[in-house]
Amino acid sequence: MEEIKQVILVRADLEMGKGKLAVQVAHASLLSYLEALNKDKSIVEKWLRNGQKKIALKVSNEDDLIRFYKAFQYKNIPCALVEDAGLTELPPGTKTALGIGPWYSNEIDVLTKNLKLL
Repeated sequence: MEEIKQVILVRADLEMGKGKLAVQVAHASLLSYLEALNKDKSIVEKWLRNGQKKIALKVSNEDDLIRFYKAFQYKNIPCALVEDAGLTELPPGTKTALGIGPWYSNEIDVLTKNLKLL
């Protein structure tokens, strides 16, 4: 069976507290899950049955985050870009994280294989 996972990309240049970081990752995970559910429910159901594998990786800055977002959109892989509301630590509209999938691991890895774990 082909592996399915969700990947969350987080900006390493933002100095977010641990709680803030956790919430941004949660937003990315849920928003991306909903995108994947709309695209292919069967892939999401397989992911749910098999442990919901997730990996958090870091990108250097906003430009990198947007570049990955555009690349995954181009490849038609479900993804969701998180923009902070600006109520606590960050200015409104700050792009913090990108959720990708759940989707086929081999298709995600083509673009993320050189990134480091968060």
